[in-house]
Amino acid sequence: MLRVFKYDLPLNDYFKLDLPRGAKILCFDTQFGVAQMWALVNPDETITESRQFRFAGTGHNITETPEQLEFIDTFQMRDGNLVFHVFEVKE
Repeated sequence: MLRVFKYDLPLNDYFKLDLPRGAKILCFDTQFGVAQMWALVNPDETITESRQFRFAGTGHNITETPEQLEFIDTFQMRDGNLVFHVFEVKE
């Protein structure tokens, strides 16, 4: 049986999350002013995968190639004063 899980996120340019194998990222957004990620996961999966993500603000330099990044979502914080574009960094 699948479930949607929520994960608190650090506001770092790069960060890793250990997710159940096969987790499908649904979206990034804020809830009560905290950056969050929602993912569709199998809670019975005992094997985890370390997955790396990258926040890039509008206008910020991105050093990776397009092949190294998979765009996931864009979200805003602080009444739209901060805009984050979220990518998964591929190996």
